[in-house]
Amino acid sequence: MDRTARILLRLTTALVLLFIYVPLGLVILYAFNSSGTSAWPPAGFTTQWVEDALVNTGLRQAFLTSIAAALGASSIALVLGTLAAFAVARHHFFGRETISFVVIFPIALPGIVTGMALSTTFATTGLPLGLFAIVVGHATFCIVLVYNNVIARLRRTARSLEEASADLGADTWQTFRHVTFPTIRTALIAGFLLAFALSFDEVIVTLFTAGGLKTLPIWIFESFRLARQVSLVNVAGMVAILLSVVPVLIASRLTSGAGGVTGARG
Repeated sequence: MDRTARILLRLTTALVLLFIYVPLGLVILYAFNSSGTSAWPPAGFTTQWVEDALVNTGLRQAFLTSIAAALGASSIALVLGTLAAFAVARHHFFGRETISFVVIFPIALPGIVTGMALSTTFATTGLPLGLFAIVVGHATFCIVLVYNNVIARLRRTARSLEEASADLGADTWQTFRHVTFPTIRTALIAGFLLAFALSFDEVIVTLFTAGGLKTLPIWIFESFRLARQVSLVNVAGMVAILLSVVPVLIASRLTSGAGGVTGARG
């Protein structure tokens, strides 16, 4: 690659990164703007809006609801995604590839279709909308994040390690606890964190399943139109950004060295 091409590539990369991250940086900057508006340039620095957000009952409740929903959906996704990954990676049976498709398909569906289907299902079965419905709805598309992480790790891990453990007299639980689990532990954590981040800031499916409950993204969506709420919306946006970026960053660090796992399969 010649020098001109390298310069153009770097400029293009810089422009793309600026396009993605400058708006996010502005949200964080305006959260501390003393004028309480989203106007450039900022009038000054203040932490007043952060303090106001902490004592705002509606915002605080929406935040706690989002945390509870994300933890619930991520926990369900962790269990079901891991079980599905083990079934597909460690066993051969009719319809195995169909299971992979069924697990991955929900994340490819438009959110409005998933939300409408879930809302209709809950109405048909008589189950109430609310936190439980949100958790179930989010879990349907969070499973794929755990599944993809775990199955990728299992396929890069030599099955011979588990077979050697069994040959040495270890039972199934001992083999899992001492051999398999340490190998997939970071993949489990990464999958959980990614699922948490995806669930925390989900809006469309939540609108169909929340009933009268408000999560943080819904609170932001409804408050964004109100001029008097701009300062609090910016603080809420900053929190949403941090609670989305931090789990993804940790997950990427946990899986960055995954290529060094012994063996390869599939």
